[in-house]
Amino acid sequence: MTQKDALEILKLGHNVYLTGSAGSGKTYLLNQYIDYLKKNKIEVAVTASTGIAATHMNGITIHSWSGLGIRDVLTEESMLELEERRYLWDRIHKTKVLIIDEVSMLHHFRLDLVDMLTRRFKRDERPFGGMQVVLCGDFFQLPPVSRQGEREAHFVYHSDAWKALDPTICYLHEQHRQTDENHVAILNEIRKNDVTEGTYELLQSRFNKDPDNSAEPTRLYTHNVDVDTINTKALGEIGEESRIFEMRSSGRPPLVESLKKSCLAPENLHLKIGARVMFVKNNFEGKYVNGTLGKVIDFEMDAPIVLTTKGDRIKAVPMSWSIEENGKVKAEISQVPLRLAWAITVHKSQGMSLDAVEVDLSKSFERGMGYVALSRVRTLGGLKLLGINSMALQVHEEVLEFDQELQTFSDTAVDALHDMKKETKERIQKEFVSKNVVKEKQADQKVSTYDETKKLLAEKPSLAEMAKKRGMTIGTILSHLETLCDENKIEACRELTYLKPEIKRFNKMQSAFEKVLAKTGEMKLSAARDILGRSFDFEEIRICRLFVKK
Repeated sequence: MTQKDALEILKLGHNVYLTGSAGSGKTYLLNQYIDYLKKNKIEVAVTASTGIAATHMNGITIHSWSGLGIRDVLTEESMLELEERRYLWDRIHKTKVLIIDEVSMLHHFRLDLVDMLTRRFKRDERPFGGMQVVLCGDFFQLPPVSRQGEREAHFVYHSDAWKALDPTICYLHEQHRQTDENHVAILNEIRKNDVTEGTYELLQSRFNKDPDNSAEPTRLYTHNVDVDTINTKALGEIGEESRIFEMRSSGRPPLVESLKKSCLAPENLHLKIGARVMFVKNNFEGKYVNGTLGKVIDFEMDAPIVLTTKGDRIKAVPMSWSIEENGKVKAEISQVPLRLAWAITVHKSQGMSLDAVEVDLSKSFERGMGYVALSRVRTLGGLKLLGINSMALQVHEEVLEFDQELQTFSDTAVDALHDMKKETKERIQKEFVSKNVVKEKQADQKVSTYDETKKLLAEKPSLAEMAKKRGMTIGTILSHLETLCDENKIEACRELTYLKPEIKRFNKMQSAFEKVLAKTGEMKLSAARDILGRSFDFEEIRICRLFVKK
């Protein structure tokens, strides 16, 4: 499929899985579609499975956008806690198109969680609450990695959400990144799982041979231990004393150890001016993401100053990683979110496009590693190969088989597009725009639905009766009442008195909220429930909070 055909299909509003070999122009096409959506005033959320991938399109991780963070399950309690975040309501409600890049690294169960969460927030049982969803990636790249204690991970096409979306497949076949025919041939042979002697000879010609260009190569290794060795040696070659930043921790020792193992920042971070570094955590103010590269240029008040590859000057202050349970922090660590980056792992390199790469594949342990590493560089002349093993050039048999199906589905989609009458195509595309364009009076329309709920209060109906009359859930009705109170359109002590809990139970709930407020500065439902116990349900606690607020 050409980029032109894929763009036309996207404009039809179909859910789409966009794929193709490395350098086929997937990111370029997504940016074209994003420009089209913005031009037509359609709200689009641009996300990716990793921070590095997100930077290519000025997006954020899907974990951050959805509020999921590192969760691998969504309980009713955690869902209610997320529903308390007004910014999530605003973000998800206004989004009409959701783009998720590099889905090969996204756990199948996390795509299901995003589906569950967006249906809940949009109060719409269609997949992802009715948004157009555009997934992008290449399953020949590395599969999702499960951390210690996490659920077993599979590619996203094993998820229930994928089946529900039933995406149109757009398989790009043009080559835009690699300008070297030999390099393109190597990558295509790996994708077909049919590597010839000619390919091995071409790779042999790059053994221990410096890149033909003058660019400083990025060093890629398969294991963290090799990366750490290279980085420690490179730091030692800078002739000045190291500044050492020590990790701080608190909480239960087993949980602290678990955090340390999952955190990419070292316990003792050694830095010098001139050190190449990589940020290892997302910054919610948008200054950097997990994977942003740069160089230490100074120290200010004992914090390193980093000049990123994009030219941004950032003061890298310590950040926290924590484990919470029922609203309580059980363990926490704090460290400057950096690690040395003369060398990085093949996993971390996914999504990068580089002029020069020095790579050692002699310890490859996962199918797809060689493909990812070799496809990072633009030309074969930019490659310096230190070693390779038999695993490096292999691909997953499952992926190979599924890829054949994807190509067939893509051909079918192209045929359907070409068979469609021009008038029909243009009509559908216009309808998609008109249905999703941001309306001038959108805010007024949102208020009107709250006013409809407000009108019912004169009859003093129960929450269940209001939900039935409005065709909504009780949770939505409670959200309406909270908004009406926040905007001073109703007074709980006047219009909602008939819903107020029995006095003894109310007093217990009020006391719990006062304790939570004193400790956290917020009136979190889950924290109050933790104090009250299971004999109090969330609906009752939410109603009580309306009166405590006033």
